[in-house]
Amino acid sequence: MSKMEVPEIRKQATFRASIEKVWKTVATREGMEAWFMPNDFKPEMGYSFTIHSPFGPTACKVLELDPPNRLAFSWGEEGWQVTFLLKETGDETEFTLIHSGWGAADEIHPGGPGQTNKEIRERMNQGWEAIVQERLRQVVEA
Repeated sequence: MSKMEVPEIRKQATFRASIEKVWKTVATREGMEAWFMPNDFKPEMGYSFTIHSPFGPTACKVLELDPPNRLAFSWGEEGWQVTFLLKETGDETEFTLIHSGWGAADEIHPGGPGQTNKEIRERMNQGWEAIVQERLRQVVEA
């Protein structure tokens, strides 16, 4: 069995929107709900919140908060971390999403439907691509 770690997911996009608008969209309950999933997020260090995914409610916790440049939170009990990085570039905002904490490639993911970390990471990689490039872009550039 391979102990190779699954690489993080990294998605980057440049939006035609101010950093303040992008931050409000990615770091508020209402903003997240518009492009991601229903939640009870609050932008407070250490705040525990729930994301309501199609697979049910998932416990999360704010780990880093540096408005308007960085937000990181744990997602679930398996060690996942999601980080949003924002950088102002003139009248645009460079946005980077990082989904890390995958563990060994061949391990069965404890929170998943009997799939390995590698299999779940591949599915999530495709999902994040559409979420960032289409859904988030539509909300912040509207």
